[in-house]
Amino acid sequence: MRIRRLAASLAATALAGGAVVGLAPAASAAGTTSLASVLAADGAGFDRSWYDYDIVDNAVAAVLAAKPDSPVAVLADGTVPLTAFLPNDRAFQVLAHDLTHRWYGSEEKVFGALAQAVGIDAIEQVLLYHVVPGATIDSATALASDGAALTTAQGGTFTVDVLSKRIPIVVLRDADRNDLNPLLVRSQLDINAGNAQIAHGISFVLRPLDL
Repeated sequence: MRIRRLAASLAATALAGGAVVGLAPAASAAGTTSLASVLAADGAGFDRSWYDYDIVDNAVAAVLAAKPDSPVAVLADGTVPLTAFLPNDRAFQVLAHDLTHRWYGSEEKVFGALAQAVGIDAIEQVLLYHVVPGATIDSATALASDGAALTTAQGGTFTVDVLSKRIPIVVLRDADRNDLNPLLVRSQLDINAGNAQIAHGISFVLRPLDL
């Protein structure tokens, strides 16, 4: 039931160009290396490390292969400022379990299970919910932005909740009120720093609706 609801709800969501609400961007960056090229740097396959971004990388490639005109293509244009919040592979394993009630022992099986369960349109919408267009938000800016609401490329919003600045703990509160919210991963901040497109690793997948 939850799988059908996720697919139907996300497929029906109108795509919208997002904007940052209540959060000033960091100083403009000169570099134009795209996040897609950074994600693809270690190859297009899967591996045994659950704490990198192979599933995100393959999800972006799958969406663009099926829908070349998808807004997800912005991740491959390093001239366009944006901030992405990247769930690691373990985060997608948890999401696949929540949707199918099964644990999958490899990244490839996790990706296959998600693609089969919800379809490419829903995957597209989930990816876009992790992208805040129009601003390069570094970790220092995020730490100074407690309570800021961010509008995503999917059209939904999530909120920045800074629990600690001394030992940086930042929670992103999404549209699902019943599940754990992702944290920024301290060792995976400011990916692609110095460029217009920047990313931060997160511990769970942001959910654009209440599952």
